[in-house]
Amino acid sequence: MLRGMEWLDPFLDLLALPRFGLTTLFLASFVSATLFPVASEPALYGLLRLNPELFWSAIFVATAGNTLGGAVDWWLGYGAHQVADKYTHSKSHLKAIDWLERLGPKACLLSWLPIVGDPLCAVAGWLRMPFWPCLGYMAIGKFLRYVTYTYALIYIFPTKG
Repeated sequence: MLRGMEWLDPFLDLLALPRFGLTTLFLASFVSATLFPVASEPALYGLLRLNPELFWSAIFVATAGNTLGGAVDWWLGYGAHQVADKYTHSKSHLKAIDWLERLGPKACLLSWLPIVGDPLCAVAGWLRMPFWPCLGYMAIGKFLRYVTYTYALIYIFPTKG
């Protein structure tokens, strides 16, 4: 009998096969952009260590998956606002919302930040910021994150050869 998350092991073993590299990266990037505590950078780094020629393909796949996950967060926030009857705010929460409203969709450029980035996408939906501009800014921020992190990791941990 499988306990805990052991039921997931056969699926993860399948996704680890080389022929599923970009698909696995897409899924890892998508899930990591939702509110689940998963990081996609190790999957990107591992794929590029094994297949350095996939650098730009992997960057674009990771960006697409992470941006679509951010879009899901936006829609979750939008939906949560639709069903909430009344939401009380603390003083610091009101300041943060005021700041986000003043910044508008450009705030989604910060969606790449650890811990606060994914909830930021949900708050953008909650505030009913325009979806397409938010998605565009999410994509830019996430793309720049992947390029920066991956480039840094490749040069910080070069392959021994």
